[in-house]
Amino acid sequence: MRRVGAKIEVKANWWHAMTATSSYATTPQLLRQLTSDLRPTKRGLQVRATGHHVPLTLGTVIDVWRWTSFERALRKAPKLAPGRVKIAFTPMHARPWYFARSIADYLGAEIVTDIADADVVWAFNDATFTDEVRVAPHQLALNANCIDVSKTLVGRLSEEVFGSTLTVDPLTYNGPMVEKSEINGAHDGQIVQGPAPRRRGSVYQRLVDNRIDGGMVEDLRTTIMGGMPVLVFRKRRSVGERFQNSNSQVEMAELTDVFTPGEINQIATFARRLKLDAGGLDVLRDRGTGELFVVDANKTDMGPPMALPIEDKLRATGLMAEALLRHIDAAGGRNVRTPTLKHPLEVAV
Repeated sequence: MRRVGAKIEVKANWWHAMTATSSYATTPQLLRQLTSDLRPTKRGLQVRATGHHVPLTLGTVIDVWRWTSFERALRKAPKLAPGRVKIAFTPMHARPWYFARSIADYLGAEIVTDIADADVVWAFNDATFTDEVRVAPHQLALNANCIDVSKTLVGRLSEEVFGSTLTVDPLTYNGPMVEKSEINGAHDGQIVQGPAPRRRGSVYQRLVDNRIDGGMVEDLRTTIMGGMPVLVFRKRRSVGERFQNSNSQVEMAELTDVFTPGEINQIATFARRLKLDAGGLDVLRDRGTGELFVVDANKTDMGPPMALPIEDKLRATGLMAEALLRHIDAAGGRNVRTPTLKHPLEVAV
């Protein structure tokens, strides 16, 4: 991809680039993965597990190109512990575009399909409600007991941990509120004025004023590994696109640059209460009160965010892989030594 004036020209062979650069699947395998996960509709491609629609636009093509560029760089990055850890994803296989798969690849893990052969069993399912995953005593489980990531539970835990009301009753609440689907990954939020009728399958939350300068809103996507926060993606978009699954700007930040020590502990408490070992939390800070709210939890997030520069994508993936390795060691897993690595920025991209 190259810039031509104010326009972006995308090479016609973008699909070939996407499939040819994947270290995880051949072109036929990747096609089967895409068709099993997606189905065409009048609104674009629909994710079968969540119902979310991916529009067939130039922006989508650009995101595909960004992903392939990152994937090429990821393949060249040094691995933390090549071949020393076996990871099995269940019941879904983590496709190459999921953050979990990028983390496993940076780690240098061997991906196995038989759970009995795995050192780490990563429960991986896009559904909002799932069953527990049982593992052997010698295996480390990730998200095995995280069986509910509904907006109702997320809202209740946010209130209990952070102490501020988030969920509202649409029949009695007076003021602007957010109406969105209970299910994971719908991205269908909209602002409605309360009081208002309750729609079946929807939840209602107070409108958190997360506006920043420049007519933007900011989401603080906080990554979790081993039940602990690791880093933050500051995701920004225009106020009018508040609920869109796209970003105008993304910056990676350290936890201490965004949260106080007490807030970091609260986020860790939230993750433990949700039984989220690995994933991401969408955290909002109200500009008027400074209060924090967790409005969404995702245990199968894609990433790192497309709008993030490649160098930061690699650094974020490396930090998450290091956190996973520490979690494996702390849990009494394989004694895997962390080698001295070159910084990801030193790897040719």
